[in-house]
Amino acid sequence: MSIEMKTQLGTVDVSKDVVATIAGGAAIDCYGIVGMASQKQLKDGLSDLLGKENFRRGVVIREDEEQIHIDMYIIVSYGTKISEVAYNVQTKVKYQLEQMLGLDVDSVNIFVQGVRVTNP
Repeated sequence: MSIEMKTQLGTVDVSKDVVATIAGGAAIDCYGIVGMASQKQLKDGLSDLLGKENFRRGVVIREDEEQIHIDMYIIVSYGTKISEVAYNVQTKVKYQLEQMLGLDVDSVNIFVQGVRVTNP
């Protein structure tokens, strides 16, 4: 599946995997994020931390008519204000996709899958 963008010179098809990778990379750069989590948790409720090559497993891209919605599954650092971290991720992801692809994202939904203690 891909997202089609129309320009003055023609159309550009961008794979959803590319959009998910850019969104995941932008989220990881935010303060308070330990990593991305898979949207499919294990039976006992544990969330596994995804590596850099698996960012797209923690990001879901949805299209409704002409609107694009992004769902992100993250793990935050213990001791950070979750609402601020989520807002920073939303802002940065939306900005990065606008700057890199010219993609207008309607919503970035954050799902906190866990809290981890990080080493100082």
